[in-house]
Amino acid sequence: MATNKYTAEQIQVLEGLEPVRKRPGMYIGSTDTRGLHHLVYEIVDNAIDEAMAGHCTEISITLEADGAVSVEDNGRGIPVDVHPTTKRPALEVVLTTLHAGGKFGGDDSGYKVSGGLHGVGSSVVNALSIHMRAEVYRDGNVYVQEYKRGKPTMDMKKEGKTQKHGTFIRFMPDEEIFDDVIFSMDMILTRLRQQAYLTRGVTISIMDARKQRPELDLVHPRLYRFHFEGGISAYVAHLNESKERIGTPIWFEKDTSDGFVEVALQYTQSFQEHVVSFANNIHTAEGGHHLTGFKAAITRTINAYARSYGILKEKEENLTADDVREGLTAVIAVRLREPQFEGQTKGKLGNAEMKTAVETVVNEKLSQYLEEHPSEGKDIVAKCLLAARARMAARAARDSVIRKGALEGMTLPGKLADCSNKDPAQCELYIVEGDSAGGSAKQGRNREFQAILPLRGKILNVEQARLDKMLANNEIKALIIALGVGIGEVKEIAKLRYHRIVIMTDADVDGAHIRTLLLTLFFRYYPELIDGGYLYIAQPPLYKIHRGKDIRYAFSDTEKESTLKEWGIKAEELEVTDVGDEQAPEEGAADEEGPKKGAKPKVARVNIQRYKGLGEMNPEQLWDTTMDPENRIMLKVTMDDAEKADAVFTTLMGSEVAPRRKFIQTHAKGVKNLDI
Repeated sequence: MATNKYTAEQIQVLEGLEPVRKRPGMYIGSTDTRGLHHLVYEIVDNAIDEAMAGHCTEISITLEADGAVSVEDNGRGIPVDVHPTTKRPALEVVLTTLHAGGKFGGDDSGYKVSGGLHGVGSSVVNALSIHMRAEVYRDGNVYVQEYKRGKPTMDMKKEGKTQKHGTFIRFMPDEEIFDDVIFSMDMILTRLRQQAYLTRGVTISIMDARKQRPELDLVHPRLYRFHFEGGISAYVAHLNESKERIGTPIWFEKDTSDGFVEVALQYTQSFQEHVVSFANNIHTAEGGHHLTGFKAAITRTINAYARSYGILKEKEENLTADDVREGLTAVIAVRLREPQFEGQTKGKLGNAEMKTAVETVVNEKLSQYLEEHPSEGKDIVAKCLLAARARMAARAARDSVIRKGALEGMTLPGKLADCSNKDPAQCELYIVEGDSAGGSAKQGRNREFQAILPLRGKILNVEQARLDKMLANNEIKALIIALGVGIGEVKEIAKLRYHRIVIMTDADVDGAHIRTLLLTLFFRYYPELIDGGYLYIAQPPLYKIHRGKDIRYAFSDTEKESTLKEWGIKAEELEVTDVGDEQAPEEGAADEEGPKKGAKPKVARVNIQRYKGLGEMNPEQLWDTTMDPENRIMLKVTMDDAEKADAVFTTLMGSEVAPRRKFIQTHAKGVKNLDI
């Protein structure tokens, strides 16, 4: 695939750069933290393209002390000769012109397979940066040019000799464009690790040299380095490290006339599938034809193998796609000449030919592997057969629930206090811990649009239970019926009865546990509700602070101390109680008339109450602090990093004890305000 012909002739110019600053969201998706991090990914992706083309083995990223980011690779270096059309150095054209890059030059271009936009991406980053500096190490020379908000501040010039080759880009994000310019090491690490797995043999390192960082030093050392000779096979092993595995990762690759196909997969004893797809190293979160081809092929191949060995009898039904994919972890990576991505964020691959290519390769290679490894093959089929039996049991249980509902006229759960409004877009469902809090919530709510569903105790941990066992749990069954969307094969998100689902639990360990169990349920069985922005977590206050007629609610110790500081009172002078005993320091504010001569100033009594549970609040307090849309604070649950979320849920809620113990030991020292 590699070609060394990469000069100014391969740089095509399509249009100017001005629109980027006017409508940045069109080019990087948004101006929030995701858009900010997209800048880093664009520059890194260019270096990855060099690696995929066979010209780069090392990529180094630095989060610098002043907030800038630098990326250096040891590729060929962006061309610096004069562009034939613009009569300007190719480096300047690439970094100052939209749609100018080595990906548009046809068969003789610098890249036959590309994920980044080398020129599109670089120029967008330049346009959205206060300052950018580019250094190119090429032909024994160092070429330099600097820019401000996308425009050159100097002509390109030589700055000495070098033995290096490659490109160095340093940029400072523009605070006028972005909501926040503080980078998250976690987000960048996840992306870099993923790219290192996908680009076998490349070394990617990142140095965090910032003076102020959002993450703890304890958890995040300053230097990380990723290098995986195992490629996506090692990626699958990484995804499954907290799960009980069946055999070793199965890996195969093949170059077809339509594109290069690489697949790694492994079965586990878990109940969830985790299939991740990529096209030219770009994560296709919404799948596409390559993923469709994989799913069709693995179902056909497993069924054919089970039939050929007599594991599936002649009269038995074929295993379904869901049976075959239960407990499956897989990574599908394709590389093709002209990828057609649907949507601005490239979430779905639209090349129809890749369905046939992937299907053919998987059918051939997986069949061959199973024939050569009969013991592992039979273990995999046994897992799929177990899933099939559980599916039939779950169907019977689900049908029983639906049938019972139909007999009762589709009645909602008796414990549900529904709202009068029938427009889902206007309605909210509060899932409340306990009957006591449920009673306060029912009395304090706005009955028109707020529904209350109290849960008794802790629901089932769905990470360790199949659907049939879930449907036997009364609390989960009540929640499913209240949502109105069904579950499993009959799930219809369009029937959702509430467009805001709020988890409202106590601010203690038990409340956190119940919240985690509910989040596990939604993450595993209703991810569409999270993606759609329907799931929230209520934030009840920890303290009520009362002085005279002034009543404040504090949601953290920091807020409490801030309020007391505002009143001129030291926190250590007061005793916080659970029952609200009044406390007064010796000194405080004088009364309105001022103190009489020689008299001690009057002070307003201060009452600080710590809420141990929602049930301690009366209905008015619960409404004022936690349920009133005008005053409440709620956290929206998102899945920005589904892969990391999957790993955390598996570690903390799965059946394997060792990974959980390791997690707790690693993070124990970083826990603050532990409530025991």
